[in-house]
Amino acid sequence: MLFLQNAAVFLGAAVVAVALSRWIGLGSVLGYLVAGMVIGPAIFGVVGRVDDILHVAELGIVLLLFLIGLELQPRRLWSLRRLVFGAGAAQTLGTAVLIGVIALAFGLSWPTAVAVGLILAMSSTAFALQVMAERNELATRFGRLAFAILLFQDLAAIPMLAIMPLVGGPGVTIVGEDRLFEIVLVGGTVLGLIFGGPLILRTILKVVAATRLREVFTAMALLTVAGSALLVEMIGLSMALGAFLAGVLLADSEFRHQLEADIEPFKGLLLGLFFIAVGMSLNLPLLIAQPIAVAGATLGLLLVKGAVLYIVGRVSGLNNEAASRLATALPQGGEFAFVLFAVAFGANLLDNTTADFLVLVVTISMAVTPFLVKGRDWIAPRVKSTLHSADHEALPDDENQVIIAGFGRFGQIVGRVLRARKIPFTALDSSSHRIDFVRAFGNKVYYGDVTRIELLRAAKVDKAVAFVIAVDDDQATLKVAELLKREFPRVKVYARAHDRTHAHRLMDLKVDVIRRETFLSALDIAGEVLKGIGLPDHEADDTVERFRGLDETRLRVQHDFYTDQEKSVAYARKEEEELEQLFNEDAADKPTS
Repeated sequence: MLFLQNAAVFLGAAVVAVALSRWIGLGSVLGYLVAGMVIGPAIFGVVGRVDDILHVAELGIVLLLFLIGLELQPRRLWSLRRLVFGAGAAQTLGTAVLIGVIALAFGLSWPTAVAVGLILAMSSTAFALQVMAERNELATRFGRLAFAILLFQDLAAIPMLAIMPLVGGPGVTIVGEDRLFEIVLVGGTVLGLIFGGPLILRTILKVVAATRLREVFTAMALLTVAGSALLVEMIGLSMALGAFLAGVLLADSEFRHQLEADIEPFKGLLLGLFFIAVGMSLNLPLLIAQPIAVAGATLGLLLVKGAVLYIVGRVSGLNNEAASRLATALPQGGEFAFVLFAVAFGANLLDNTTADFLVLVVTISMAVTPFLVKGRDWIAPRVKSTLHSADHEALPDDENQVIIAGFGRFGQIVGRVLRARKIPFTALDSSSHRIDFVRAFGNKVYYGDVTRIELLRAAKVDKAVAFVIAVDDDQATLKVAELLKREFPRVKVYARAHDRTHAHRLMDLKVDVIRRETFLSALDIAGEVLKGIGLPDHEADDTVERFRGLDETRLRVQHDFYTDQEKSVAYARKEEEELEQLFNEDAADKPTS
């Protein structure tokens, strides 16, 4: 009964607080933290035994690291190597050095200062990625750099988790000969997992998958995470390290996507519970007793990390605005800090008071970040930067007749036809991974956000004859079309429509040529089906062609009232009846043999 009561309290608090926080526009993590503070012992004390809840909720971090490991396919990591190990390493080490020096100035021993600097250099992967995803910023150049930095931090957390239990004691000395056996045991276990784990895990997963029972495979996925985590914990390392290794070992397996789908719901719930538990464990009496010290430390953390992030962004080629976005997206402490502070405390690197103080600083820095992002959005349009430059790759000086925005499967076909006729074109895309892929085949594609007027001008749209909009996102397509018709009315616009409603909205913008992406291929399949069931070829082709003409006419007629659902439904039903009657009459008019 007590378990159900606590579960109801957690779920109710999360639903209310997270929904309210998202509605305000501050993200879900802040809602979880506030929910934990409200139901925790510091305010209402509805739920007790915070330590027990925090230990269970740490499984959220374990599952998160497993999923991060699943994403770290060697090919993907290799394509991001310069950003990850360049910008990521520069941010982490630069921040750690500055914070470590400040910690030394406040009287901490140098091993403790190093540990504090490295831990506080971490940003919140879950928090930052969620905020950027909600704002559609992950596909931007600064979003790509932010992901690379977070990826390096996640990788750096692994050796930190491994080393801290081996470095400790009252004197905090570097590992000596008395720890040699422990190091050999750790190294042997990790190497055993790396070289023997893939074969064992994939064999077991194949056997379980053969049962075709979804719930059994889900149980096996959870067992894989729990088993690897427990194995690594038995030799004195963190459970998160074991889960991460298991994820990496399965990153190239045929079960990767199914494992991710099965683990994701549990990860989301447990990670939310983790943030609630962190909110519950906040030492509010310490905040009340030392408000100036906590506020100063939080402000110092945000300023130091923000400054380093801005510099790294500028050195990496971001313009002033994009570097500012990076600096306000990742200045907070990270969720791994809570785990690492606990590990550092267990290794006698931190005392309880200092750990509580730093946990409070990290939590407040996370809570403040949404306000920083909101403030940046409010200030940015009002400040004209003297350092502004386009947030895209340098484009060629030559002027091309055709520009293709979006070089996925649709845009590539258009490009291949043009190239076959030796017609030069400029292709633009916002996906760095896609650009790397198509460039390997000799295509010239340039990175940039096609919804930005600066990029369009740099691409010399005003000199082009045709502009093809082939981006995947409906809203981006509409935004580009509107921008082109307003700023470059002379250019003829060809657009890809995802469905009828999207086509109607493009018609509202007076786009010159619109093609529904699946319409013609679906008609082609329909014609083959008619032939396959016995209709003569000429009759099947005639049916498809007549249907195409009638549907194109119907699309234009419906444009006058497509926003009126009642009229649209009535017209569609009427047209279907007339179409069916038309073909029935044709069949009746044919002579029987």
